[in-house]
Amino acid sequence: MHIEKISEIIAHFIGLFEMTTDEMRLRTNYAEGAGPGADGPALPDQDAFTAAFSSDLQLKDYDPGIIYKSGSYEIEFGPARHFGRVFEESLEKLAAIAGKDIPLPHFGDPTDIVLTDEPELTVFAGPGSAISHVLQVNVLYDDDYLDMTDGVHPLRDTSFVIERLADFSTEAEILTPFASLHRTDTYDGALKIAEDLESYIQNSKDSGPASPSSGDATHDFSTTAPKNDTVYVNGEETTDIPVLDDFLPDRGLAKLQEEPDDSSTSVEQTDPSGNSLDVTAGANLLVNVASVINTGVIASVTAVMGNYHQIDAISQALVYSDNDEIASTLHSSGHSADDAGTVAKNIALFEHSTFEASSHADNDAVEPTFPNSWRVSVIDGDVSFVQWIEQYHFVTDNDTMTVTTSGSEATVLTGGNTSINFSSFFGMGMQYDLVIIGGNVLDINSITQISLLYDNDWVRAEDGVDPGADIQTGNNLLWNFASIHNVGTDSPFAAMPDYMVATQKAIEDRDPDMPEGLSFDMNFQGYAGLNVLYITGNLYDMTIIKQVSILGDSDDVTLAASTILENNPDATVTIDTGSNAVVNIAEIVDYDSFGQTTYLAGQLYSDAILIQGGLVEHDTTQPQPADDRLANEVIAFLDNDDPAGGNCADGVINAGNDFSWSSTHPADVMQAMVA
Repeated sequence: MHIEKISEIIAHFIGLFEMTTDEMRLRTNYAEGAGPGADGPALPDQDAFTAAFSSDLQLKDYDPGIIYKSGSYEIEFGPARHFGRVFEESLEKLAAIAGKDIPLPHFGDPTDIVLTDEPELTVFAGPGSAISHVLQVNVLYDDDYLDMTDGVHPLRDTSFVIERLADFSTEAEILTPFASLHRTDTYDGALKIAEDLESYIQNSKDSGPASPSSGDATHDFSTTAPKNDTVYVNGEETTDIPVLDDFLPDRGLAKLQEEPDDSSTSVEQTDPSGNSLDVTAGANLLVNVASVINTGVIASVTAVMGNYHQIDAISQALVYSDNDEIASTLHSSGHSADDAGTVAKNIALFEHSTFEASSHADNDAVEPTFPNSWRVSVIDGDVSFVQWIEQYHFVTDNDTMTVTTSGSEATVLTGGNTSINFSSFFGMGMQYDLVIIGGNVLDINSITQISLLYDNDWVRAEDGVDPGADIQTGNNLLWNFASIHNVGTDSPFAAMPDYMVATQKAIEDRDPDMPEGLSFDMNFQGYAGLNVLYITGNLYDMTIIKQVSILGDSDDVTLAASTILENNPDATVTIDTGSNAVVNIAEIVDYDSFGQTTYLAGQLYSDAILIQGGLVEHDTTQPQPADDRLANEVIAFLDNDDPAGGNCADGVINAGNDFSWSSTHPADVMQAMVA
């Protein structure tokens, strides 16, 4: 019995063990937490387990790997050496690293600390490009109408003056082939200009330049080998430069007033006024002045790894017509002034010089020193120095007048306009001892000057006019002056030495050691160190000046007999329809180098050309009366009264204050006057 009970107990527990084992294997009997009942209160964090729950975290599978980064140094991984000495060596090496500003690498062994003795060359940023485009335009319409009598005189159509000036411009373009150059600030555009200039110069060498087909040429000169320090005046070589002041015409009523005398002398006049008439319908002054002084990059030695293009070009053109008609009655006068004619001059000058640096004598015989260190600046890409200046004058002063004496002193000034464009540029670059250019060099200087004048005048006399009148219809001046002065190497370019090529490679490789050849170049004798600039691309230095002055001064003056005084034999009459001055002045000073040496690895293309042309047009176009359509100004200021009546009064036509050249509104505040 007792054994049976024991067996039953054992069997009972064995069964329980088996059931528990099976449950553990099937994992069906894990104790699961019981949530609150439906009627129970909701827990605070129970919302996190709802269906709307979302998370921005990315779920990843379990990765049993271990991410471990060792420290900079762990002494326990070092070799079995004396720990005190290892620590001292580490401090010494760390101090050396800190002194050399070398970043500390990750290492585990003290022997991994390696001190490098080859630091990289430190380069600095070089100067940037300098590009300027200047456009100056003056437009003036000053076509005046004046009638000092009580008669009716028709207006004159002056549109033919503009048409003839347009024809003159077409003829001048033949003599100035470089006037059509378009502004650019890219290397491709500059290269296109250089190729066009070189092509034209080569064609001129082969077949000669083009010549205009019409007009009476006063001079037509072209040369592709202009001499340095030689003045060319209308195609002829001279040694002296004409002085402008010696040729400027007397502008009469339009000249500047003199400064008043500081003395206490009385200026009161008690004499009765004289019987005179002084008319100035011309005396216009148009002036363009442009000056460019460019140093680019100041360097005593230049090394060009590519080609070198150097082009200097001057083209000048003068076209004018001064065909005047004066009444025979006035021609027969013994008081008539001789026609002074028109003076037209094209003046050009090419100069070349070498920069002379200041020096002092050293009497102490010491050993020569050469550089042993350098400082390098680098410019990645192209560098450009572009100065593009365009100056224009468009002025018309076509006056139609009927004048007479009045028994008193009368002065009439319908001309005397002054239009001036002035541009001055001075570019000063940074100074370097050596400039290395990895690409090509384009050095272009071009000056184009055009002066056009239409000064056909008519001076008429009505019946009964006293022939004692002084008539001046000429005395005009057209003046073009251009100068290109190159400052640079006087001797031919030198061949590229090997150490210059090595210098370029050292800079590209960032080698801090200066090539040994630089230390023995005689150009650097006396230098303790070198300041070097390396341009990886191309360098183009381009200065273009274009000046155009156009003046139309066709005056029609009728001298009428005086009706105020029946006997007026002593009247003094002076009429000046000329005395105009059209002046263009341009100067370029280009500093190519401040030393004696320029090394060149590629080809040298050096060209220069001078073109000078002058045309005299004997135009015989006769003025025609204006059609029945009245100008806007006339409509605005005329009323229904009879213009011959006695109620006429002085009128001033104001063209407004719009001086914008693009709208081309008249800028003269006295467009017409009826007296």
